[in-house]
Amino acid sequence: AEAYIMEALEWLGISPDETVGKNEKFGPYRQSDRKDLYQTYADQLINSGWAYYAFDTPETLDALRKEQEAEGKTFIYNHTIREKLDTSLVISTEEVAKRIANGEHYVIRFKTPVDETLHLKDIIRGDVKFETSLLDDKVLFKSDGMPTYHLANIVDDHLMETSHVIRGEEWLPSMPLHVLLYRAFGWDAPEFAHLPLILKPVGNGKLSKRDGDKLGFPVFPLEWKTEEGISSGYREKGFFPEAVINFLALLGWNDGTDKELFSLEELVESFDLNRVHKSGAKFDPEKNKWFNHQYLIKQNNEDLATSFSPILVEKGVDTSKYDITRIVSLIKERAHFVSEFWDLTDFFFQAPTSYDEKASKNWKEETPALMQELISTLEYIDGFDSANIEAIVKDWLTKNEIGMGKVMQPFRLSLVGALKGPHLFDIVEIIGKEETISRIQKAIATL
Repeated sequence: AEAYIMEALEWLGISPDETVGKNEKFGPYRQSDRKDLYQTYADQLINSGWAYYAFDTPETLDALRKEQEAEGKTFIYNHTIREKLDTSLVISTEEVAKRIANGEHYVIRFKTPVDETLHLKDIIRGDVKFETSLLDDKVLFKSDGMPTYHLANIVDDHLMETSHVIRGEEWLPSMPLHVLLYRAFGWDAPEFAHLPLILKPVGNGKLSKRDGDKLGFPVFPLEWKTEEGISSGYREKGFFPEAVINFLALLGWNDGTDKELFSLEELVESFDLNRVHKSGAKFDPEKNKWFNHQYLIKQNNEDLATSFSPILVEKGVDTSKYDITRIVSLIKERAHFVSEFWDLTDFFFQAPTSYDEKASKNWKEETPALMQELISTLEYIDGFDSANIEAIVKDWLTKNEIGMGKVMQPFRLSLVGALKGPHLFDIVEIIGKEETISRIQKAIATL
């Protein structure tokens, strides 16, 4: 997971200021390398009376839970029962030490204060209030030497001098515990900002990995492989990292204007937590494609040609025979992804094998004769570039009082197989005189 996160950040162009092997001011950074540190702070909470050992077995807790549920109540491990259970609050210090020395399993729980109203401030949600009597005594540390998120989070954030804790709103219920932990240690708490959830594109609730798999869009930056299968990634789907950063930044935030396209530098300059919305933002896969399209058309044509070339080679195209950069420049406005280029350009590399049925209705009784005249006109053109071809063909049409539609649509149909594609005479120039005439002749024979 660590390697995956670092690879994803690198792809997105986000370079950590400090991490393993780089500016290690506050290392070590892996929780597994900080176990002794967490143990020290867990012991400190025990010694100061802010936490206690609990030796309750899973069977005991399960029986209590079922008993409460049978009475229609919700089981909560808090001040109402902690002194009735197998804890250091009712066991002597000597007995506790003996049981720990004998290897008995235990957890360290936070001793939540009773009957206190906490008035806390969140940058996004404003003032929030919690009653401590409604909170449970969370597990902070386990006998296997590993802390829970709650303890590790507070210790790490304090020691690493974190100024702002920015996380999803599902962590808002943990805010009172974390603030109380800061109080217990005698530390100043950082500022908190709980971000709105990213919601499903259809229906209600938080967006999940399964939604992406089911509806056909990525939710991971890079492809993610598990025993359950493979979940697609934005990189593998052909998204530009700039587009991913851009649409994610605008999920629940804006700069107060109608502007939608931001570079990473502009986002850094403009972003303000005070402008983050409280309500969740619906995930819109189609809008994400729009963002990718915007960044695709900004891309250098040479770079796009380089990305497109492997697809062409896979299709059996000898790329040395074509100006791929020119072709890309003609069609990129119509694409969301480089992977769509082939369907937009295949006629440059191969003659149509069929003709669009609806478009074929434009092939009238007089069309073959007009196409033969067009061939004759094309054969005598020397400077076979788009502008010159267009001027000569249109001059022929004007002099012979032939309607544009009578020739141009059958002409395009002959070359492309459908009434689609970029400027017709750009196509003619790129495929060349010989191929153009050959395709017209084939259409005459077929249609």
